[in-house]
Amino acid sequence: MRISELRILRFSNPQILTSSNSHILTSQIPAVSISLRPVRLWTALALAGLLVASSACGRTLLRQYEYEEEVFLAVDGSATVIVNASVPALVALRGLDLDPNPRSRLDRRRVADAYASPATRVLRVSRPWRRDGRRFVQIRLEVDDVRRLAEAAPFAWATYRFDRVGEELTYRQTLGPSAGVRVEHAGWTGSELVAVRVHLPSRIRYHNVRRLEDRQPGHAERGNILTWEQRLSDRLDGAPLHAEARIESTSILSATLWIFAIATVAALSVVGGLIWWTVRKDRVKRRRAAIGH
Repeated sequence: MRISELRILRFSNPQILTSSNSHILTSQIPAVSISLRPVRLWTALALAGLLVASSACGRTLLRQYEYEEEVFLAVDGSATVIVNASVPALVALRGLDLDPNPRSRLDRRRVADAYASPATRVLRVSRPWRRDGRRFVQIRLEVDDVRRLAEAAPFAWATYRFDRVGEELTYRQTLGPSAGVRVEHAGWTGSELVAVRVHLPSRIRYHNVRRLEDRQPGHAERGNILTWEQRLSDRLDGAPLHAEARIESTSILSATLWIFAIATVAALSVVGGLIWWTVRKDRVKRRRAAIGH
């Protein structure tokens, strides 16, 4: 039987299943052949699509981080910030007064109070989830000026800059020393990572992202997302992390809306011109017909 075909046995008489020699009488069994070529083709296409998607989204597609700051930046300097972190990481890195024991109850109100400040508005603290025996939590907040983000105590280890230089906007973020709180029995293996991920609002002209494995230049994900990574052990030791990106001063959304508006005006102009030409042609025909009579 060829690999590309699957033979399915169909029995019309249960008595032919066995014989005195305890084997199947295959000569009495009709067979049906079903081609698996289409299935194999679709499977191959699906795998190829997955590989392409993984490549397009960058090496961080399947990354899991012990601590992650995700900044959704707007051209006016406002931002939505999402922190995904384990409770032990929040205690060790940022000194939050939380119980790292995975069996204890997480006080989400205490987490929200820690991130609240005159410059920040806490929108949500998620219910905790578990990974590798540790509890993780997500904090979502807003800030009108990303440069004031460090006024919230958990962000005070960093400086945030967002400045206009000529026709470009420059974003800089530098993480300094951590809180250095010792957490016993966190279950860390030394392979844990931390990350700063920034969703930039316009086309990127420069960035200093480096791949963690070989320190070679990294790439933007999905066009305008940059991720700077660091090992948790280095972050605990206070090794600095510098993030910098220069972007165009016009947001992608604004540019897209302008292009759409121009295209709409052009289309309406073409339609209007066709209507005018049709009406004029009809009038000319009527005039000539009237003169002929």
